[in-house]
Amino acid sequence: MVCNVTVSPLSSARFPVPLEWGVLPGPEAVPGARWLVAAIVREWGVPLSDDALQDLELCAGEVIANALLHTGDRCLVTVLRRPGQLRVEVADRCPALPVRERGADETGGRGLLLLEALAGAWGWHPEGAGKVVWFEFPEQREAPCPHGWGTALGLAAA
Repeated sequence: MVCNVTVSPLSSARFPVPLEWGVLPGPEAVPGARWLVAAIVREWGVPLSDDALQDLELCAGEVIANALLHTGDRCLVTVLRRPGQLRVEVADRCPALPVRERGADETGGRGLLLLEALAGAWGWHPEGAGKVVWFEFPEQREAPCPHGWGTALGLAAA
């Protein structure tokens, strides 16, 4: 007996599927890439407040700008949604490690401090000849307050 089974990649895919794209070097590329990160998050319906979405967009812009500035080459941006969190990764071809602190007299170099203040978590790992800098934002679930008035973030609905 012969069975014909058709397997669709959609039957085993996890949604939303991570999205990634290359960003060409140049400061004019950063606003569009930053906007695209926010547009993906909105399209996926990730529960983030307007403030958190603005923070996410700012963090994306900082990490993408750092990758383009320090390599002079394209970078690869990936947006992933995992249970309870959203992750953005930016891969570049520069092996130099991210530097968090700069001297008081320097005009730049504070982007990673901003990332540390705004993102739920961030870090980096080596990848090929370069590295991946990533950051995560926790999803914000709203639930009625236990007292019956207002809204609480981070509580599971009863």
